[in-house]
Amino acid sequence: MSGLDSYTAGMTEVPENLFHTVLTVVDLHNDPSGGTRSYYVLGTHGTLEAAKVYSTVALQELGFHRDDFDDYAARPAPGAGAAASASTAAAVEQAVTAEAWPHGEGVLLFARAPAGHEFTIRIDTTPNNESLRARAGSTGSGGGALLLPDGARFLHYVLQTTVDYNVDRTGAAQTAEIEGAYVHRADAWTAAHRCLDRDDYAEYDSRGDAEFLGEWPYGEDVVVHAVADTGQNFQVAVKTPPHGDEKRRAELKKTVKRHKAEEAKARVGRDMTD
Repeated sequence: MSGLDSYTAGMTEVPENLFHTVLTVVDLHNDPSGGTRSYYVLGTHGTLEAAKVYSTVALQELGFHRDDFDDYAARPAPGAGAAASASTAAAVEQAVTAEAWPHGEGVLLFARAPAGHEFTIRIDTTPNNESLRARAGSTGSGGGALLLPDGARFLHYVLQTTVDYNVDRTGAAQTAEIEGAYVHRADAWTAAHRCLDRDDYAEYDSRGDAEFLGEWPYGEDVVVHAVADTGQNFQVAVKTPPHGDEKRRAELKKTVKRHKAEEAKARVGRDMTD
């Protein structure tokens, strides 16, 4: 090991787990049932503290601003209620106590766009299966930031979505979990194919099946679609952060900006008729 490599290794560590910041967008504008959802993995850190700090600025890094949303609430740390209640600014920003948090267990940030799209941010945890290194030290000094090998700028995530139509026929009973994070897309693709065993499902469709060549109906990110005997539907997808995909980033921003403009136009129309 060279002197530089030794110095770098001393400033980093290999965490046991990785902490992923996940954004869920529920399209209540076109589907009031809440069954139409999109999932985005925004980033990964080597410590829970660093991931929590990032969750508070993740929407801003995507180009959003608080005034893009009608409602915007960040979950405070436990014990922050007394300070929040004494602060008028905190009250305006809906800084409620952890005990009174109304937006669901595990949700760290909630925002509602003018047309009703709901944005929630949570943290998912997986083993550090590729022994990725992270900066050591405090979060304020960059601790917890991942140092990816081979010049990689982002990770590829295997995301499994489960929809239980027995619980809710509209598809609103959904869960999404990250099954692994990989530096190389090929490794993520291989892992995605191994998530579900074909023999365990009443229906199992793989992106590589000959019958689907040229006409895969489940979305460009989806690798496997399966249906259990119980009626549960599963999709396994390989995802990358929208930061590195201008098309997806633009689609996300358009979701908010378009309907905000529509609302402003409608408001002008109402004012003219009053």
